[in-house]
Amino acid sequence: MTGIDHKPTAVPVPGRSPGEPVNTISFHKLTKRYGPVLAVDNLSFDVPPGRVTGLLGPNGSGKTTTLRILLGLAAPTSGTATIAGLPYRQLPDPMRRVGAALDSSTFHPGRSAAQHLRVITTAADLPPRRVDEVLDLVGLSDVAGRKVGGFSLGMRQRLSLAGALLGNPRVLVLDEPLNGLDPDGIRWIRGLLRSLAAGDRTVLISSHLLSELAPIADDVVVMSRGRLVAQATLSELFFDLVRNDQDIAA
Repeated sequence: MTGIDHKPTAVPVPGRSPGEPVNTISFHKLTKRYGPVLAVDNLSFDVPPGRVTGLLGPNGSGKTTTLRILLGLAAPTSGTATIAGLPYRQLPDPMRRVGAALDSSTFHPGRSAAQHLRVITTAADLPPRRVDEVLDLVGLSDVAGRKVGGFSLGMRQRLSLAGALLGNPRVLVLDEPLNGLDPDGIRWIRGLLRSLAAGDRTVLISSHLLSELAPIADDVVVMSRGRLVAQATLSELFFDLVRNDQDIAA
């Protein structure tokens, strides 16, 4: 299987009217405790539409917990995480509003890629045609009938992204989306995410490697031990690192 290169041309947002609230992601004084562990500590930042925002930090910095709270999978101890001003669970038709991929290991191994996506479309009342459309978009059409149990990590990452795109969402939230992809796949997903942002969608992706975000992100939010330590455009972040003589190759 080979990757599909996409030029970063705009993917239009269907049905967007001039008076509609923008799909900004907002975190305001977000805090999450697990017993004595402070996983997220008074975190505040915004993710605007039309840009790719990278959430950067080492493993254990609180990135995944932050995304889980945003998607209604965990409750905050205090503070808020909203999309267009609403918590995820209050969004009308959330599958068409937000696409998310947090874990590429939760597939039923006995189901095919197409069967996995059909389960989602049925549950979310999405058009069945979207299964073939997103499989083609992520380069999995030729293995649509294969059982997911035999998929490589990179193929699972593509299938996770396919699931996130089923509702043609205006907001995309991805946790470590480049993990396991081959070089062709990395180039392909970078082009796709750039094209989605160019279509005025909101794109938030996490990574623990600055080198993964550098070719794609417009803005970078850096977390450490649950706290916000930096928020800047990518160029500003590189300037600060060089000025402070820090290693940016990692």
